[in-house]
Amino acid sequence: MTETAFSTLTRGELPVLIALPHTGLALAPGQEARMTATGQARPDTDWHMTQLYDFAPELGIGVLAATHSRYVIDLNRGPDDATLYPGRPKTGLVPEASFDGAPLYHEGMGPDMTEIAARRALFWQPYHDALAAELARLKALWGWAVLWDGHSIRSRVPRLFEGKLPDLNLGTNDGASCAPKLRNLVAQELESQSLFSHVIDGRFKGGYTTRHYGQPHDNIHALQMEMTQSTYLEREEAPWTISSAGTKRCQSVLVPVLRQVASWRP
Repeated sequence: MTETAFSTLTRGELPVLIALPHTGLALAPGQEARMTATGQARPDTDWHMTQLYDFAPELGIGVLAATHSRYVIDLNRGPDDATLYPGRPKTGLVPEASFDGAPLYHEGMGPDMTEIAARRALFWQPYHDALAAELARLKALWGWAVLWDGHSIRSRVPRLFEGKLPDLNLGTNDGASCAPKLRNLVAQELESQSLFSHVIDGRFKGGYTTRHYGQPHDNIHALQMEMTQSTYLEREEAPWTISSAGTKRCQSVLVPVLRQVASWRP
């Protein structure tokens, strides 16, 4: 494992890389003291994702995991903070409100443009440099690479979407971020299981990572998996305890899916 101040990378020998950009909890120096109780609790973390994907190295699949909270900077947003889902509330490159709209900072203590630029340079850029370098390494070895961007979210967030999300939300930017045969392969695997509901390119079509790195014409393919936290947490609220039974159920689906992804050939 390679560790930096901003991420951990476990390299694999197969042409698949799992990226976990929102699993970190660390904050920037001096940030916590300026934050509200909501901000300090980090409720929008993708909880326990490294544990959920802990089977990956045994399969020969690499994992890149961020160490810092999405409240420092959102690694799945572009550096220009462009809107990903027009018409929907924007969560932001450097969030100042939670998914529910609660302020993360005490009044007047949010980051200014200078601080945002510094966070982009100190946290966002090294993570994406590591991600791009590992994809390039895998492509050099195999001739292609597949990026699996792993996420989780509460099944109900009324401010961001209506109703309850399906359990498994696969995003491929409406098919633009990966080869059609790869998309169909994963879709078939999801159809073949009965433990969880699923959707393809529904509410979550893939964030910046999927859209930016998914360049099938250049033999780099990207898919985002957004899982509801009800599938593997005891409860979708503090203290966000992981369920061993839920984890086993999730892994019983994720393992065969990722085996298929790893054995796929363009």
